[in-house]
Amino acid sequence: MNLRSALLNVRQMTEADRLTVAAGIPTIELMANAGRAVASEIRRRWYPGHIVVLCGTGGNGGDGFVTAQQLAETGWSVRVALLGNIDGLSGATRYHAGLWKGTTEPLVPAVLGDAELVVDALFGAGLDRPLEGSGAEVLAEAGRRKLPIIAIDVPSGLMGDSGETLGAVQAAVLTVTFLRKKPGHLLMPGRKLCGEVVVADIGTPASVLELVAPNTFENGPELWMGALPRPDGISNKYSRGHALISGGYPITGATRMAARAAARAGAGLTTIAVPQIALAIYASALTSIMVKPLSRPEEFGALLDDHRLTALLIGPGAGVSEETRARALAMLATGRPTLLDADALTSFQENPADLDRAITGPCVLTPHDGEFGRLFDASGDKLTRTRMAARRSGAIIVLKGCDTVIAAPDGQAIINTNAPPALATAGAGDVLSGIILGLLAQGMEPFPAAAAAVWLHGEAAGMFGPGLIAEDLPDLLPGVFRRLNSYWNAQNPPTGIRSDRPMRRCAYQPGTIKHYACDDAKEDQD
Repeated sequence: MNLRSALLNVRQMTEADRLTVAAGIPTIELMANAGRAVASEIRRRWYPGHIVVLCGTGGNGGDGFVTAQQLAETGWSVRVALLGNIDGLSGATRYHAGLWKGTTEPLVPAVLGDAELVVDALFGAGLDRPLEGSGAEVLAEAGRRKLPIIAIDVPSGLMGDSGETLGAVQAAVLTVTFLRKKPGHLLMPGRKLCGEVVVADIGTPASVLELVAPNTFENGPELWMGALPRPDGISNKYSRGHALISGGYPITGATRMAARAAARAGAGLTTIAVPQIALAIYASALTSIMVKPLSRPEEFGALLDDHRLTALLIGPGAGVSEETRARALAMLATGRPTLLDADALTSFQENPADLDRAITGPCVLTPHDGEFGRLFDASGDKLTRTRMAARRSGAIIVLKGCDTVIAAPDGQAIINTNAPPALATAGAGDVLSGIILGLLAQGMEPFPAAAAAVWLHGEAAGMFGPGLIAEDLPDLLPGVFRRLNSYWNAQNPPTGIRSDRPMRRCAYQPGTIKHYACDDAKEDQD
């Protein structure tokens, strides 16, 4: 995985700091670099004015003292309030508190005075109890006054590993963190509470990340771009894979949207197996998608014997039934890449262990929260429960939402951040299943295929904007692929191109993905 996209949990960040100090960079210097970075980000966004820095007694507070001194030296009117007694400080925090040339006041609401901005340097991501007492009171008062809050590391009371809150947490307009983001910066409600997130370099050696060995990443093309299928000059429709979908009746729209998405994602052939009674409906609505009518249930098993089928999907519009369950088991028994979504998942709610036992080959499950709770333990934070589900089932789990988590059985996980509110529309999940299917059909491994599809899905919706309906999504995919291919070609010029020739820069650059507000981008939980 690309370490530029790595996310560090609290334990890993602590280990990174330890390794950095062991490499010869003292904590005092790291703290100074952190505080300078925070002050720099504040100066980039606001003119000098009245600012109050709220400091805790740990490392977060030390960063706050450095920030205060840096701002005071550049013309800001700065007040510092400390949670606790200055005599109780130790180590690097005590050292930098000693360099603060102003007064240090008690942490009470009155300290806000004529403040125009507030720096929250009370607690970092490692806080494991609800924010209470004077710290909570002062931040609550800042919230009531609608003062912009700049958080160091995370807003106090937010859990860095999960994005969950410990009691009331005041939202920041800007969060400055260090080395890498944490999962809590991306998972809801943390993502909303953090505001704009800036990752500052404080001098940690690059080798430290390799030693820490992160296993959680922020989704983006740099993770899977090299594995994305690209037709070459000798490709044909058969070499690009044949996707099969079990079609539903009387609900047919979900299957049709999934099929169009699979084709747009690059599958060379896409077939829908449908009941004979539904043939006319499907055939009249589809042109390049093939429709295979089935008169008897046993014909489905015979269809699966076709070795040319390279990836399988069941779920969209399938109906919750014993037949759907039987078809899903038959698909899994082929050992070919299989995706289960929607009704196919719910069809196993009475005995989820049957599904676990049946997953012996490459498999992707794409539940929303409601479907997830029918099959897996829904307690705990989103990242942890998705990982546990992947480990138990042996499948790639895509737990959908505005902060979709993709987890593999080996513990690796990817958090997606580009889903706009427009994706909260009926059928969007069916299209996502189709995109994953299309990539699987072309031979892409399930984990990167799922991550790529989730990102492509969000990017397509973001390109369209308000008014999106699910039917729009498949036809938006070519535009996303064009932008990705422009970037790929610029980074990988053909052999023989002069290395000193300036390459045309494309509009899209990985790592500049927008973070969308997503209060409403939630799947139906029913």
